[in-house]
Formats: sequence, C-alpha cells, structure tokens
Amino acid sequence: MAVDAKMVKELREKTGAPMMDCREALAASDGDMEKAILYLRQKGIAAASKKMDRATKDGKIVSYIHPGDKLGVLVEVFCETDFVARSPEFAEFTRDIAMQIAAANPRYLAREHVPEHVLEQERAIYRSQAQSSNKPANVIEKIVEGKLEKFFTEVCLLEQPFIKDDKMAIRDVVKAAIAKFGENIGIGRFVRFKLGETA
Repeated sequence: MAVDAKMVKELREKTGAPMMDCREALAASDGDMEKAILYLRQKGIAAASKKMDRATKDGKIVSYIHPGDKLGVLVEVFCETDFVARSPEFAEFTRDIAMQIAAANPRYLAREHVPEHVLEQERAIYRSQAQSSNKPANVIEKIVEGKLEKFFTEVCLLEQPFIKDDKMAIRDVVKAAIAKFGENIGIGRFVRFKLGETA
C-alpha cells in the first residue's frame, strides 16, 4: 500500500517516532493508524519519548579529528548507565554526532538555546527582505516565521538534517538511539575547532 506524507506526519505527531519508522510502520500495517502505533510500540520507538525525562548520569566526552588534522570536535553525550556508555554501538552513535558537528557547524544545541537578541536580529532581516515584496503584513509574518524555521535547521544541532540520512533530523537520530539502547540519551556541550578560525 502507498503511504502518503499526511499519514506519516499524523503518526509522527501521535508517537514522536522518526519519520522513516512511521512510514515503515504504516506500510507494515496497510495504513491502519492503530496497528501502526502498536507496531511502533513493539519496536520500542514510541516509548523513547517517555524515556527522555529520565536522568542521564553517565556517558562520555568524544573527540573527532577530521582527516588532515585541521578540524576537530569535542562533544558531551549522556546516557543512563556505564554499560551503555562503554558499548561499541554507543561509540558509533557518539562518533556520528561528532561528525555531524564537524560537517554542519551548528552554533546551538536546540532552538530553545538561541538567544532572543539573535532571533530578533534574524526576524528583522527577514521582515526587511519580505517588505520589499509589497505583501500584506500577515503574509510577511508567515514568510518571516518560515525563514526562521529554516534558520533553526541550519544553526541548531537537534534540528539539522542528519549527514548520513537527510530525511531525519538529529532529534530523530537521538530518539532512535533511545529506543535502541532502552535508556535516555542526551547531547550536552560541544565545541568545534577549525585551524586558524577565531571564536
């Protein structure tokens, strides 16, 4: 059965599961929403959202140096237990996050961390650009908010498309990791160094 984007979006809103998992669940359940939710629960993906409030007291700080030794990243990744922190799968996940930071150069972890003065500055720029189009004020505000959403996907790590699968945001990659490891996973501080680049 063909699964349309509207159904995928609805299932994602109901479960918080990544888009690709929602598409797979709907295809496996012939488009039946309730069966798809059950499918996701059985896989443990829907349960990942509930684990996101649990305390993360373990984890590791990971370094990644890009070939050529001119670009490097340090990132703090949390989990609940030492058992998960020491697993090869967690090491692979943390390396993917570090490589994402190296490649996509996020400035903030999440949209909530973008300072208000930066948001106001961006809004002012977008508003100024849109006003030259002579569109009504309400349309201009929609254009501004649309451009702000695009800004978040460029500068916020959790909003960025994953470098290994651009259909998933990093937020979805983290949720998939929570489902896989069966415990809460979080990203903390990170820093990206490029040779000769000033902070």
